[in-house]
Amino acid sequence: MRTLQQLTRPNIWRLEPYSSARDEYSGKEAHVFLDANENPYNGPYNRYPDPLQRELKALISKVKGVPAHCIFLGNGSDEAIDLVYRCFTEPKKDNVVAIEPTYGMYKVCADINDVEYRKVLLTENFQMKADNVLAACDENTKVIWICTPNNPSGNDIDRGEIEKVLEGFDGIVVIDEAYSDFSSVSPFRLDMEKYSNMIVLNTMSKAWGSAAIRLGMAFAHPEVIAVFNKVKYPYNVNLLTQEKAKEILSDYYQIDEWVKIILHERAKMIEAVKVLPFCEKVYPTNANFFLVKVNDAKKIYDYLVDKGIIVRNRNKVTLCGNCLRITIGSKAENEELLKALRVIKY
Repeated sequence: MRTLQQLTRPNIWRLEPYSSARDEYSGKEAHVFLDANENPYNGPYNRYPDPLQRELKALISKVKGVPAHCIFLGNGSDEAIDLVYRCFTEPKKDNVVAIEPTYGMYKVCADINDVEYRKVLLTENFQMKADNVLAACDENTKVIWICTPNNPSGNDIDRGEIEKVLEGFDGIVVIDEAYSDFSSVSPFRLDMEKYSNMIVLNTMSKAWGSAAIRLGMAFAHPEVIAVFNKVKYPYNVNLLTQEKAKEILSDYYQIDEWVKIILHERAKMIEAVKVLPFCEKVYPTNANFFLVKVNDAKKIYDYLVDKGIIVRNRNKVTLCGNCLRITIGSKAENEELLKALRVIKY
C-alpha cells in the first residue's frame, strides 16, 4: 500500500485548513457566542451549525455500525465524490479507474477536476472482473470506483471480485453503497478495520426517503476523514439538514417498513413487466429499481412522458441499448405505470 501521504495531493497534505469560530473552543461548554459575527436574533437559525455534525454522527454511528470518527457527512454523496478527486488526484497527471456502466457523477467529477477517467467494461450480466480492473491501473492510478448495487443495472457486484480489487490495489477503492439497504448482501462499511484503503459511500436519499435534505455519508479510516475535513467547506451541512436527519434517524423502524414495502412492490412489478409483449429481458436487481430491455426504448419512454409518467431512458448507456430504468414507486404509482404499459401500441 502507498501511504496516505503518497496518495494525497501534495498541496492538500500541506494545507492549513480554515479554522472556523466553532472549531476553536472545541471540547468546552459555552453559552455566550460573540465570536462569529452572527446576528443575536432569530435563533436558532442565526447560529452557524456544528461544522463536524457531532450529534448527527453519533446517531448515524449507531444505525450504520461505524464509529463516529470514521464518518464524513456532506451535501449529498456527490460532495464526497468530488472531494476524492480534490484530495487524492493531481489534474493532468493522475487517473482513476471505474466499472462501466455505472453512476455518471464519477466521470463528471473527473472531467471537472481534469483527471483521466478509465472505463472497464462489465460483462453482459453487469458483473466485474477484478483482473480487468487491476490491469487498467498504472503507477498514476489513485482511485478505483465500484458501485454496488450498481446503477443503472441494479445488481450487486460480486463480493469476491471486489475483495480482490481491495487486496490487489495499492491506492484508494471507493465503494458506493447508495442502494445497499435494499440488498441482502453484508455492506462493506462493516469491514472498515479490514481495509484501510477503502472509502464507502452511503446516502439518506434512497431507503431513508430524504433526497431533498441532501445528506451523504462517507465511511473511511480516520486519517482519510481528517483529509476530507481539511478540504470541505467549514459549514457544509446546514442546520435544517442536520435537524431533519436526526428526526428521521430516530424512527428507524419506519425506514425498515418502507424498505419491506418497496421490495414487495419490486417483486410484483418485475413479474408484471416480464409478461408485457415488448419486454425482452428484466435484469436481476438488488436495488429499489430495475433495468428492463424492451423492443423500442425511445418510443415507450416518449409515450410514458406524454402520459405524465417519467422513467429513465438508458438507451445510450454502454451495455444498456433499448433499456429503461424503472424506480419502484408507491403502489398507486406502480399501478398507473402498468396500466399505461398494458395498453401501449407497439
